Amino acid sequence: MSKHELPKPGRFPTMSSSLRAETLAVLLSSNDMTGVESLFEHRKISLNTVMRALMRKYGWPIERSDFPTNTADGRAAWASVYSLPQEVVDAALEAGGRDWVDGVRASRAGRARRAVRRL
Repeated sequence: MSKHELPKPGRFPTMSSSLRAETLAVLLSSNDMTGVESLFEHRKISLNTVMRALMRKYGWPIERSDFPTNTADGRAAWASVYSLPQEVVDAALEAGGRDWVDGVRASRAGRARRAVRRL
């Protein structure tokens, strides 16, 4: 890639209500992953599995950093932080990503309203 060439973003998942789409929307919003981790609270799939799919199937260059942390019960463990390089985020947003992220957010908000009505 030449110095003046923007990095190419990956493909956007087509189902705006999927975990892959919601996770990618968080990454493209340059937010930390705390919000997306709550999506996995009651699911059998892990964040790592979704990240792997976004990298392999959709071509996103997601970066992972591991660091030591303590668990609630005092044990030591490793935690991971996932992110996209800012150049990739910028290129993706310029390539229609803003509208795509807005669609994912609208889909999630619609599901949340339906869930509240059921209660």
